[in-house]
Amino acid sequence: MSKKFDVVVIGGGPAGYVAAIRAAQHGLATACVDAWLNRDSSPAFGGTCLNAGCIPSKALLESSELYHRAQIEFANHGIGVGGLELNLDQMQTRKAGIARQLSGGIEALFKANKVTGLFGHGYLLPDHKVQYTPHDGEPELLDAEHVILATGSSPIELPMVPFDGERVVDSWGALEFDSVPQRLGVIGAGVIGLELGSVWARLGAKVTILEAMEQFLFMADAQIAREAQRQFKKQGLDIRLGAKVQAGEVGDDEVRLRYEDAQGGHELPVDKVVVAVGRRPYTEGLLDPIAGVDVNERGLIEVDDECRTTALNVWAIGDCVRGPMLAHKGSEEGVMVADLIAGEVAEMNYDVIPSIIYTAPEIAWVGKTEEELKAAGTAYKVGSFNFAASGRAKAMDQDAGLVKVLADAESDQILGAHICGPMAGELIGEVVVAMEFQASAEDLQRTIHGHPTLTEAIHEASLSVDGRAIHAINR
Repeated sequence: MSKKFDVVVIGGGPAGYVAAIRAAQHGLATACVDAWLNRDSSPAFGGTCLNAGCIPSKALLESSELYHRAQIEFANHGIGVGGLELNLDQMQTRKAGIARQLSGGIEALFKANKVTGLFGHGYLLPDHKVQYTPHDGEPELLDAEHVILATGSSPIELPMVPFDGERVVDSWGALEFDSVPQRLGVIGAGVIGLELGSVWARLGAKVTILEAMEQFLFMADAQIAREAQRQFKKQGLDIRLGAKVQAGEVGDDEVRLRYEDAQGGHELPVDKVVVAVGRRPYTEGLLDPIAGVDVNERGLIEVDDECRTTALNVWAIGDCVRGPMLAHKGSEEGVMVADLIAGEVAEMNYDVIPSIIYTAPEIAWVGKTEEELKAAGTAYKVGSFNFAASGRAKAMDQDAGLVKVLADAESDQILGAHICGPMAGELIGEVVVAMEFQASAEDLQRTIHGHPTLTEAIHEASLSVDGRAIHAINR
């Protein structure tokens, strides 16, 4: 006999568990099926983000930055640190504890919101039914009025440098090292490659990042990308652009990466390799061929603007559909879909999804880049402010980078903002809110910001749009 639900969500990551909680808040009988297993075979909600991505990487980024600052910066503050030692085991224990705590928090939220949490595999059948197979049990049928697919993504593997789980690892493996490699090769200078490279460089590894593209951080504003690259070079990250990896020879004690660039062929010997060239949608074993859900040539589930698939009452959200593979994007899609199922009017503004790279300095942006505006022929104004002129950034000893604001030349509406600097991931939120409400640069100019704060940099960059900056020379 089948179990009946109003909504069944397949996938318990940031998109799936948020959708399940929101649906339950509408009074809908909701189940969330998740197949995640940790390395010790324990099940957990939260998906890649919580268990092997966003959260554990930020834990290690924080720990490694504190270690690095204690070595390099504390003396500037009059703090002497004698006998500084690295305890990587404790760092890893702390990281794992944070993930376990937050995963347990999802289970508590499910219980509080009356969501039925199910550990196991979900398989979509025709007529929005789901075959649920527990990790240690027999299949059973879940009869749903609506199904939400939220199965996320998985790391892309390079055929010339396949994962072996020991010397060649994916992003999850790179979070689990039990010792600091002397020489670390990272393939890919995107968000994941830069963050993981930063972690191990701070802890003492000699990190070389090979990026196939000629342009660094092509998706970011070019001025911000140049500033970030300059800061990473000062930190000792060896970033080689236009470096196309041809092969990786794994030996007993090292990996020899062969790559080509404009100067010819090269060989790079390293102790370990992290492959961070992107992620692909994960839909393996998800869809019955006659379930009616279309998947495109890139493996993405086809959806419309409201995340409806080609099958009646089947929705898809998060990394397995079009758009940036960002946890917060998937979460908001989950909220939108749950609201739509409940009969509410809901939409999502894909133009104001922030992107963040949690290096030091952090990099964050939202909206259009200057290059995109030029290509579109949009008349715009630009203002910027360097953190070197920020009293708060100076006091923090974190004064590298800048804030850049772009506004329409006629309407003054904010079109984009780009930050390289301290706490950029937090600062960008102010501009996201402003853009959501179609604010102008003048609106930010006339908003009172506390002093001394890092947010004053946004205020000054907005003033600079009209040549009115107070704490910087207007040009």
